[in-house]
Amino acid sequence: MKTTRLGANGPQVSRLGVGCSRMSAPPRDDAESIATLHALLDAGVNFLDTADFYGMGHNEALIGRAIKDRRDQAFLSVKCGMMLSPTGAFLGLDGRPSAVKNFCAYSLQRLGVEVIDLYQPGRPDPAVPYEETIGAVADLIKDGKVRYLGVSEVGAHDLRRAHSVHPVAALEIEYSLACRFIEDEILVAARDLGLALVAYRTLADGLLSGAVTEEPTRGPTVHLTPPRLKGENLKHNLQAMVALRDMAAQKGRTPAQLALAWLLSRGEDVIALIGMRRRSRLRENLEVLDIAFDAEELAGLDRAFGPGAIEGERYPPFVMKYAAR
Repeated sequence: MKTTRLGANGPQVSRLGVGCSRMSAPPRDDAESIATLHALLDAGVNFLDTADFYGMGHNEALIGRAIKDRRDQAFLSVKCGMMLSPTGAFLGLDGRPSAVKNFCAYSLQRLGVEVIDLYQPGRPDPAVPYEETIGAVADLIKDGKVRYLGVSEVGAHDLRRAHSVHPVAALEIEYSLACRFIEDEILVAARDLGLALVAYRTLADGLLSGAVTEEPTRGPTVHLTPPRLKGENLKHNLQAMVALRDMAAQKGRTPAQLALAWLLSRGEDVIALIGMRRRSRLRENLEVLDIAFDAEELAGLDRAFGPGAIEGERYPPFVMKYAAR
């Protein structure tokens, strides 16, 4: 397993991490999810990414069961502060220091651990000065309940604000071939500060893997369908995938594998999150570590997925207003 250092003085963590949210989405199979987590740990994938709002706490409890006898093998990354209804509807953010500390207490209990490795507000709360929210995590670090500070979905300005309160170890943000907005300013700031970059939605909601071929029209999360997967935007974006599919065929790989390998090629400081809940996907994902590109191939992907290649925002408007740009 390839590893990278988390921040300037942090531990070594796997460059492939697992985003665990899908393990709490219906239909759930807790036994298979736990077996999958064990297989990932056996393979050296130690970066487990979760949140207290995934499955209304179910995800943390599930991970707690999986690592009960393997705590030293797992690096736990936990997000907090996003408020959801029992049906998954977005209710807002809570970045008050008292709330952050309360969220952490419940996460520790559900995970069954004494300390969380990386703790991060899921989004800045516009009603609370960001320095106060970050200060609460700094207090948790002083109290020995958290090891490292992370931030999620912030621009370069807020990233520097957070770092001025307490050293930030990692930035979690959307980054993929189909979503490269961070490259101009945010990625530059992260590297100036010496952070690790944790990329999520690495397959752009299935666009890069080929899982999406038509607009989603039903299901409990259809209200969260991003504009890039709707109508004319989707038709345009599916055409942009042809170059990736062609290259994958030439290299004897899947489009998803190339998309993940491209992310890892962006720098040793990038951690790519994979979303999986079945062991059957493990070999395909681990093979990503062996894929390399020559200069011509990278230039071809840059041409195919340059500015304007993908149309439509990455979130619906009511979520986008809280997202980094």
